[in-house]
Amino acid sequence: MFQYLIRRLLISIPILLIGSFLLFLLVASAGDPLAALKSKPGVTAAQIHTLSVQLGLDHPVLVRYWNWLTGFVRGDWGVSVALGEAQTPVIDTISSALWITMRLVIGAELIALVLGISVGVFSAVRQYSIFDYIMTSVAFVMFSMPIACVAVVIKGYGIQFNDVLVSLHLKRWLTTAGPPPGGFGNNLGQVIVNYTGTFILPTISLMTISFAAYSRFQRASMLETLNADYVRTARAKGLSASRVLFRHAMRNALIPVSTLFALNIGAIIGGAIITEHVFGWNGMGTVLVSAVTNYDPPTLMGWFAVTATVVVVFNLLSDLLYGILDPRIRLG
Repeated sequence: MFQYLIRRLLISIPILLIGSFLLFLLVASAGDPLAALKSKPGVTAAQIHTLSVQLGLDHPVLVRYWNWLTGFVRGDWGVSVALGEAQTPVIDTISSALWITMRLVIGAELIALVLGISVGVFSAVRQYSIFDYIMTSVAFVMFSMPIACVAVVIKGYGIQFNDVLVSLHLKRWLTTAGPPPGGFGNNLGQVIVNYTGTFILPTISLMTISFAAYSRFQRASMLETLNADYVRTARAKGLSASRVLFRHAMRNALIPVSTLFALNIGAIIGGAIITEHVFGWNGMGTVLVSAVTNYDPPTLMGWFAVTATVVVVFNLLSDLLYGILDPRIRLG
């Protein structure tokens, strides 16, 4: 497995290089990052030239890409040039935003995986039951709803729930406009209450579509596995129903879901862009929207590079999970 890990890492490097170069070309051809500064009255051509040299805009695209790449590897991701003015280092902006977003994404994905796998297995075991029909309908409804609508609806219910708490002379619990400015509290009880109240609404918004996908894939995979010859053989040998279900059928049925999990990371990061905007979170979504609106190439490249790396890492973890779920798969 170690050899396989090294080989996949070596393959991932040229993939990231090619992807980053294509993205750099797109970002570089999208416009002039100093356009806003040039339109300001009183700004001289000498000032524009000086800032252009400082940002490396006077070099050809290939040279600029090489300078960005070597700086990115060293941890120098440049500074924000929003509105034509040098601002905060990109690495600081991306680091703080990534921590916020990954807390939402990982929490939503873990909940969606647990619920989706559980519902999918039970629906397969109780095929065509009332529960199966209900969860199938729920999954199709979740599939058909855009993430923006889901987030707005859930936020509305959260506000109504807070109003009910206030009417009962209780404090508001659910946060609908970003994390609390004063932190999550000093003692453990306050931290738990404030933390769950802050994350529950955006997490539910992000996990709905993922839950629908995981439950449907798990159901289909489980049905195929339950009808496999080795499962029939295990039943014929007199093994208990739980042992057949969890040791033989469910383990192999998880392989397609693990693939979907890796592919879904990129989609859920995209969904986080909308969810963070609805709930007022200053995460990766907010950074991307701000960078696109103000045309900030260093921030855009940092965002794309980090997101691409996260997707590649999760795909690698998915491949490694194959060998754990099915020993017949050789990764060496």
